[in-house]
Amino acid sequence: MEIDHTLPHQINSPDFKGTGIKIEPPFQNKYGVIIGDSHYASPNSPLENWDENTDPAIMSGDEWVHPTNDIGWNTSENRALLEERKKPNGYPFMHPTKDVSHGSD
Repeated sequence: MEIDHTLPHQINSPDFKGTGIKIEPPFQNKYGVIIGDSHYASPNSPLENWDENTDPAIMSGDEWVHPTNDIGWNTSENRALLEERKKPNGYPFMHPTKDVSHGSD
């Protein structure tokens, strides 16, 4: 569930507001596993059906990673990438419609 460009169900949810990144909905990969729904368990998932014949490589690749609802966004490195994408809100102490420094020099 998205609220104001964040994913509040995560304790350290990333804030995508002002980054130009749109939070994307969950998707179903070719194995029938829902990615990005925050439930993390799916009856079709190799993790739920693991045995000695399961090749771990089956769970590699982009189809297993959600672009915006992924635990990787909670790392400090990826959160810094989001902060770099945000546009500054003007100068500190700047009023949006008034020149507050008029006549001060």
